[in-house]
Amino acid sequence: MADFSQIDNSPLLKFLFYPRGDFSPCPEGAFDFFVEVEAKISVHCRLYQKNAHWPSILYFHGNGEIVSDHDEIAPWYHRIEVNLVVADYRGYGKSTGHPNFSNLIKDAHQIFQAVDKKLEQQNLFAGLWVMGRSMGSIAALELAYHHPDKIKGLIIESGFASVTRLIRHLGLPAKGLDLEPIEKERLELIRRITIPALIIHGEYDNLIPLREAKDLFALLGSPSKELVIIPKADHNNILFTNLDLYFDSIQNFIYKINGKSI
Repeated sequence: MADFSQIDNSPLLKFLFYPRGDFSPCPEGAFDFFVEVEAKISVHCRLYQKNAHWPSILYFHGNGEIVSDHDEIAPWYHRIEVNLVVADYRGYGKSTGHPNFSNLIKDAHQIFQAVDKKLEQQNLFAGLWVMGRSMGSIAALELAYHHPDKIKGLIIESGFASVTRLIRHLGLPAKGLDLEPIEKERLELIRRITIPALIIHGEYDNLIPLREAKDLFALLGSPSKELVIIPKADHNNILFTNLDLYFDSIQNFIYKINGKSI
């Protein structure tokens, strides 16, 4: 695994993570659980369960977002017959600790194992997909590579191949850091991902340019992959610019893998 410690121990970190707390109650029909990722450090997850016969998505959100932001979004996943599990990062929402890239990647594996067990306890056996938005694409890509036997498909929304490319695009201060080994390792990992993949990106995304989605799509080793571009959408309005296209793409992708037609 790539060594992110040089980024984690640099001033870059404050430009790349924007954690915020949250103490809002869990909505009716969902339930919270916590994954202990380290002694006295737990990450908050929320399961929006609707139907035991539906597939489930483990979702890693974008930077600056938290679990409860998805209380109003989860019903849209239910409309396409998908249960949703949203995971926070250290320091976000109700989670404890402090975020960095080493922990984001390490914690993703523990969260995945805990979610896999939780779905089994809830008798949700219709298949698990992993999805990452923006910063969450790091965790989703990591899991897609390491757990192809348990994950049926990968969905990346507004994502990127490597945070090193984001650092360069944003012109963040990286003097003295050797980012090449990190980028090389991340790109090789993506080339070795073989599970079905769906890439969704906004046409006018200024934070993470569309070329990142196209490069990620080209790099993926998945024999079955699709790129969906949301017209006129930017990074932060992609979901609501065209709700039908966004969720129809996800539903079609899952149904295709499951051999089911709409």
